[in-house]
Amino acid sequence: MSGAQIDEAAVKQLCDVAQLAVELAKKAGAEHCEVVVRDGTELTTKVRLGEPELVQESGSTGLGIRVIKGGKRAVTYTSDLRREALEALCQETVTLAEFAEPDEFALPPDPALLAKSYPELDLYDPAVAEVDAAWAIKQAIRGEAAARKHDARVTNSEGATWSRVLGASAFATSGGFVGGYRGTYASLVVEPLCDDTTDPTTPKKRNGYWWTASRFMDQLEDAEAIGIEAARRTVATLGSRKVPTQECAIVFDPEVARAIVGTLFSVANGSSFWRKSSYLIGKEGEIIASPLVTIVDDPHILRGPGSKPFDGDGLPTRKNAVVTAGKLEPVLCDVYSARKLGRQSTGSASRGVGGNPGPSTSNLVMSKGAHTREQLLKSTPSGLYVTSLMGFGFNPVTGDFSRGAQGFWIEGGELTFPVSEITIAANFDEILKRIDMVADDAVMRSSTVAPTFRVSHMTLAGSAKG
Repeated sequence: MSGAQIDEAAVKQLCDVAQLAVELAKKAGAEHCEVVVRDGTELTTKVRLGEPELVQESGSTGLGIRVIKGGKRAVTYTSDLRREALEALCQETVTLAEFAEPDEFALPPDPALLAKSYPELDLYDPAVAEVDAAWAIKQAIRGEAAARKHDARVTNSEGATWSRVLGASAFATSGGFVGGYRGTYASLVVEPLCDDTTDPTTPKKRNGYWWTASRFMDQLEDAEAIGIEAARRTVATLGSRKVPTQECAIVFDPEVARAIVGTLFSVANGSSFWRKSSYLIGKEGEIIASPLVTIVDDPHILRGPGSKPFDGDGLPTRKNAVVTAGKLEPVLCDVYSARKLGRQSTGSASRGVGGNPGPSTSNLVMSKGAHTREQLLKSTPSGLYVTSLMGFGFNPVTGDFSRGAQGFWIEGGELTFPVSEITIAANFDEILKRIDMVADDAVMRSSTVAPTFRVSHMTLAGSAKG
């Protein structure tokens, strides 16, 4: 069971379908239309305790169309790409637009701004398509077996999952843009379980994980290495306990640090600004973080997980600064949010098959610091090293941040014992401004990337003091 290769001819076919739909929509009465077409396959294999638990391979094809007529817009989608089906869809979409509420900002981009060409970013690996279910299962078994063998305290497993996705996307507009590209992505996740009998009266299950992912097969880490690291991280949580409520330094592991960076974007984008749902409104050009913080959104990283040659409006993508040495740069916008704010798009639109475009990131990367992770820890007398966050305690309007956390207590510059069942809190503005040390250990496995960094102090809510 292996996926069919997606070649350039297949991408051209999708572009042709998108252009056909544009023509049909114009014939149906649309003043402007945009069409996105996507085609791809996904393979997911999961094993648990050495036995296959899931083997699933599926393909999907979808076409979404947005039409604008008289300042009114409508969006529909279908999986039927036959000409007669597209004709009916286009007519239906134009009719729906006629009944919609007018929106003075729902206008197409200036044709002069549309991408005339776009870069080749090396996003497709033929080797990913060659992977069949049998090979994927073997890798998952190897990863899980390595975790169970590494330490006798690994007594159970949530399983190991090997997945791959390959697909192609095309986009065409009545303004004259047409383009398409293909991509692949593969990953392995191993999730061991341990029995924590540190307190015999309340035995608990401790779970952990580790993973590898890339667009290219030769950049994936070895399955056994992933299993061993997953086991190491899981066993390390045995004996977790609370610590007293206090203010202390908080060090964010890269896995958690990237979630902090993603949270920043959730309030630093054109949509959150025009909707008045961000505490950062009015702060562009101001210092909103430590001078150690520089974050860029870069869609042109070769083989990058979030790289894309053009955006969801058909505009050229470009590298955008989000934060430069602590200063908030102009927020990322698509055409619509830019118009609402009286500015220009930053080439940051993204869209699904069945929706309107909106501002999004590509590869959102926080710059590395000048120190190693070990140097950062050594310079931390005491505090909490956070490896995971729980809950959704963030208010985008006020910036208030409060999340459940677990990790390890730092004492004398060393990780000592595991900590759980605590909460960390501060205003997000204070978190960013209190970052006082950044490590150099960022690794690009996903489209949001950050290194280890330290916040000088936050409130830690745990057990009552002695």
